[in-house]
Amino acid sequence: MPPMRSLSDILDEYLFLEGDERYRLLIELGRELDPMPDALKTDATLVRGCSASVWVYPTQLEDGRLHFLADSNAAITKGIVALVLSAVQDRPAGEVAAMDVTAELAPFDLGNQLSSNRTQGVPNMIALVREHAARIAAG
Repeated sequence: MPPMRSLSDILDEYLFLEGDERYRLLIELGRELDPMPDALKTDATLVRGCSASVWVYPTQLEDGRLHFLADSNAAITKGIVALVLSAVQDRPAGEVAAMDVTAELAPFDLGNQLSSNRTQGVPNMIALVREHAARIAAG
């Protein structure tokens, strides 16, 4: 699969769009995620607090960068997952652990663009990604 779009490229497109077009962009982002094997969709990879089921699995590339596999059973939620991952995908673990992902996502104003039940799991998703990164960075 091609590399994930950068968060700044996504933001440029997102700000150009309105309403339902933004939803379509999120759904498209979700479709672009690397496929996650069903065997990895376990209780251990499930993100707590999401209204839909969301799974996130960290892998480490040979050069030490993190690459996440993720999936959701809801199209919009999967797009939000893809948006979160676009901020951290293929970056060094130490960088991801120290990153303020919430600030990176702030320009998207998801809280005002989407219903609260769509975004309630985002902080948990970010925390899980950063915890994985911190653990991997610590060795």
